Amino acid sequence: MGVQAIVDQIKPKVESAGFERSVKFDTGQDGVIVIDGATISTADQETDCTIKLSLSDLEDMISGELNPTTAFMTGKIKIEGDMSVAMALSQLIG
Repeated sequence: MGVQAIVDQIKPKVESAGFERSVKFDTGQDGVIVIDGATISTADQETDCTIKLSLSDLEDMISGELNPTTAFMTGKIKIEGDMSVAMALSQLIG
């Protein structure tokens, strides 16, 4: 699955979640996913929080196979910026 497939999968949740901040999932060479309020895109931009991880780890988090807290504690994801934004993502993924 690529970043566009992930965008298509979580778009309905993003549009209805009432999320009011911005976050970027940076998967390196595979691309980025930016959630800004109720919009989601693959266009890179500045955000309140950036989460760096591999595409496969992002896929596992979206499917519920990888717990975000465990991923952070084991170094599979790195968070830059506002940590509270990352913690609020549970309403959108998993």
